[in-house]
Amino acid sequence: MDNRSEIREFLSTRRARISPDQAGLPAYGGNRRVPGLRREEVALLSGMSIDYYIRLERGNLSGVSEGVLESLSRALQLDDAEHAHLFDLARAAGSPKAPRRKPVEQQVRPTVQRILDAMTDVPAYVRNGRRDILAANKLGHALYSELFADPGRPVNVARFVFLSPKARAFFIDWEGAANDLVAVLRTEAGRNPYDRALTDLVGELSMRSEEFRTRWAAHNVRYHRTGLKRIHHPVVGDLELSFEAMDLPADPGLSLIVYSTEPGSAAEESLKLLASWSASDGDPASAPQAADGKSSV
Repeated sequence: MDNRSEIREFLSTRRARISPDQAGLPAYGGNRRVPGLRREEVALLSGMSIDYYIRLERGNLSGVSEGVLESLSRALQLDDAEHAHLFDLARAAGSPKAPRRKPVEQQVRPTVQRILDAMTDVPAYVRNGRRDILAANKLGHALYSELFADPGRPVNVARFVFLSPKARAFFIDWEGAANDLVAVLRTEAGRNPYDRALTDLVGELSMRSEEFRTRWAAHNVRYHRTGLKRIHHPVVGDLELSFEAMDLPADPGLSLIVYSTEPGSAAEESLKLLASWSASDGDPASAPQAADGKSSV
């Protein structure tokens, strides 16, 4: 990925979303040719010359001090994820360009797999920054059975969301899931700009999915560490699950994802049905029965 282009597009898209009123500036000048703030307004808010800001927005962050980056972050009203992404881009700009690293097969340590297997009442899995699912417990496999049905390995959530015809039925809020996925992949690209497997994934999705291309061009970034996941499972129907993402310090780049439900909720009952179904190894004949006596498959 071209670092200068990444910087240029990120700064210009952040500038475009802030109105003078939001920045506490008078809206002088009549009709504005571009949305959001002008370059000179960002320079004013950042306490730098317009020429210096133009240099930055042209993609030159090499050698820029932390103080300047902090001022720029405040002027553009960046959130935590965007702030970190700006610093990631600056770090890459100040480093010698490295060759794209050959993909290395990531593996989950046996101790981590044992922890997963011991979690019998909740779905859980381990993923990397590219959203490859590297390992899961039995209930995690059952929850994401639609993804694991694809013989390709490792299972990748982004490929499923943008390339599988089943994805829009599986994710109840497909738009939200798609937006989140692209934003976290963009965040990962800033953090690991020379990850060849990530670059290849982005290239593949950009070629095959207009929905992905449009979102990728927005340069949005975000953290996705906790929240709600709403899915329509083909066996037990609708599920609303809370999730927590926990980094594995001994395995840089890997995170443990655990889902849970509200006690006494319909989702909890559905999860118990899913556990029963997964205990039978997903045999269609043992699918839970709906209230009308028909299989929910």
